Amino acid sequence: MTGSRPPARKRAAKPRKAASESLYFEDVERLRGMAGAGDRFLMIMEEDLGVSLSAPGRGQVVITAEDSSARDEAKRVLKRLYASLEHGLTCDEAAVRAALRMHDDAESPGLVDDGVIRVPRGSSLIARTEGQRAYVRSLKNEKAFDLIFGVGPAGTGKTLLAVAYGASMLVQRKVERLIITRPAVEAGEKLGFLPGDLNEKVDPYLLPVWDALADTLGRSQLEKMREDGRIEVAPIAFMRGRTLNRAFVIVDEAQNTSRAQMQMVLTRLGEGSRMAVTGDPSQCDLSPRDPSGLPHALDILANTKGVAITRFSRVDVVRHNLVARIVEAYEEDARRKTGPAQQQ
Repeated sequence: MTGSRPPARKRAAKPRKAASESLYFEDVERLRGMAGAGDRFLMIMEEDLGVSLSAPGRGQVVITAEDSSARDEAKRVLKRLYASLEHGLTCDEAAVRAALRMHDDAESPGLVDDGVIRVPRGSSLIARTEGQRAYVRSLKNEKAFDLIFGVGPAGTGKTLLAVAYGASMLVQRKVERLIITRPAVEAGEKLGFLPGDLNEKVDPYLLPVWDALADTLGRSQLEKMREDGRIEVAPIAFMRGRTLNRAFVIVDEAQNTSRAQMQMVLTRLGEGSRMAVTGDPSQCDLSPRDPSGLPHALDILANTKGVAITRFSRVDVVRHNLVARIVEAYEEDARRKTGPAQQQ
């Protein structure tokens, strides 16, 4: 009688050994800025990527991880942050988390440059999400697009980036004026009850835009350009009949324009002008009897030559992390109320 052969014993898998690679940077000061106080920014990268990072000195960063792909991803993020510092941008926690979200080729620093808006004698901005980068590309593509839509939830940078780009064009004298227009009140243009001249009537509704311009240009340069008439506020109610030549025009809060207002303002473009239209269709304050002109314009102009449309989503939110979760909660609530039958 022959006994059955005992089953072969499986060999225990050898534990994978963590390997290290070194990355070197020429500018030690930039490296310190990229690492953050007490290596705080390196710790954020470690937690997100599952690697160990150390900066022993002399421009060296040591990356340790079992997985080679994790090491490659860490190199990509570090190179992107270093390249953004070369552009004169600052490194903060938001910039680090943005670099972790982006998906560049680590060997193509031009992709970083592609998402940068430089404002001479002012502040420069860099795209922090893939959606923002597509938007910045459209804004900078002067030969292909004269009308650029940026639509999506709050906190995605759609107005800030348009303002920064318009300011950069103005400072470089590529346009003669920066014109900012928007519906002045929730469901109409009721300006008469407010005290003061036109600017004083409209300014309360344009505080986010003025804040963005002040951040980009600085207060003194902003005030000088306002006094010179190079930066102009033009509520939509006062745009009728005008032709806007050699200007960069920003239509903000466009979801609160009626269809007639939207058609009117889009047809104000004159020689040498371009326009950015920003808004969030989900935040329309118009009555149901007065449908918004923004989704209508997006629909009929979707395939029009010279028009670019960037649709932002909650993944493009670059404010406080909680903002993205708030947007998601409201979107989920809207889906529940709409029901599956109407969503199809």
